Amino acid sequence: MEVLDEGYRYRVANMESPNKGQEIRFINKTKAEDSNELKTVYDGTTNEELMEVLLDRMKYLNGKFPCLENGETIHHLQVALNFQHSRTRDRKKRNVEGKHIA
Repeated sequence: MEVLDEGYRYRVANMESPNKGQEIRFINKTKAEDSNELKTVYDGTTNEELMEVLLDRMKYLNGKFPCLENGETIHHLQVALNFQHSRTRDRKKRNVEGKHIA
């Protein structure tokens, strides 16, 4: 893995062609100058979306090659995803989602 823009853009190696990796880009937002609102610098995915991808893949692989480690990975990915969804629900409830609140 190579960090291209810390916290936002990464190059990950392909398994059989590690020098021909692919980029994963997360949404990049910054505080607007005149308010607490966040504005998009560039679009990208979210942590939750990437966790959903990993969860789906692990469930698929576990269906083909079930083992304790796959089951544990699925469980912990689901727990992590639930925490992120809980965080978002809480931020929406407090009306701070999408805002820069220090």
